Amino acid sequence: MLAPKAFLDSLAGQAARLIGGDASAPRAEIESQLHALLQSAFNKLELVSRDEFDSQMAVLARTRAKVEALEARLAELEAAQAQRPD
Repeated sequence: MLAPKAFLDSLAGQAARLIGGDASAPRAEIESQLHALLQSAFNKLELVSRDEFDSQMAVLARTRAKVEALEARLAELEAAQAQRPD
């Protein structure tokens, strides 16, 4: 992954080439190329979608709940073991 400054410099250079290239190009073509450029930039940032983020947060919450339940059960078993005469 590029350093933030290098990434922004690259993005700015590509945008300058896109916009400065042909002023007679139709607006839709420029918008399409700019969209592709930005999509490429975002892909390099390794961003995740909101749905994927929410899904992973739900998995994390379930996992934490299970770990807490296991820790509580372990504490109960250890307490019972400590009270047991040898």
